[in-house]
Amino acid sequence: MITLRKTVPKDLETILEVELLAFKGDRSIKTLVTELLVDPSAEPIISLLAYDDEKPVGHILFSKAKIKSGWGFCSLKPGSYILAPLAVIPEAQKQGIGGMLIKEGLCALRKIGAERCFVLGHKEYYPRFGFIPNAIKAGFPAPYPIPEKNHDAWMWQDLTDDPCDEKGQIICANALMRKKYWRE
Repeated sequence: MITLRKTVPKDLETILEVELLAFKGDRSIKTLVTELLVDPSAEPIISLLAYDDEKPVGHILFSKAKIKSGWGFCSLKPGSYILAPLAVIPEAQKQGIGGMLIKEGLCALRKIGAERCFVLGHKEYYPRFGFIPNAIKAGFPAPYPIPEKNHDAWMWQDLTDDPCDEKGQIICANALMRKKYWRE
């Protein structure tokens, strides 16, 4: 039976274990997640763990983002978020756990009044959960340029009927504002 719950600070080791398994030992994911979880510019974050009985099998993290327009930053609270990363351990993939984490995370964002969510990911996967491909075309360039062939991998969705009208470049939490994280 799969259960989901919000993370607490003492979950860091479990979160990193899931992330490292899901990303095949890529140490940069450990650095990113560790830094995002303590980055004040990422707050308030939404961080969820998925368990299969007692075994941790998935993790998702949503961190704060801003829209930089010609008029400055869209200041409506709590504004925009970026989904990064989503991790499901290899033996638990293709069982709907990632989808459960996405749905629960988006629900949590709506509950706190978030207006919009962005993700850079698989263009066939995330639209199943309401993400619209090519946020660049919609007026939301990513923090770093994305090659034209991958524009559809930069996606967005509104979480409210009345989101901030401003269009502009997305500025994410300091920990995520590194070019190496913006390759699809």
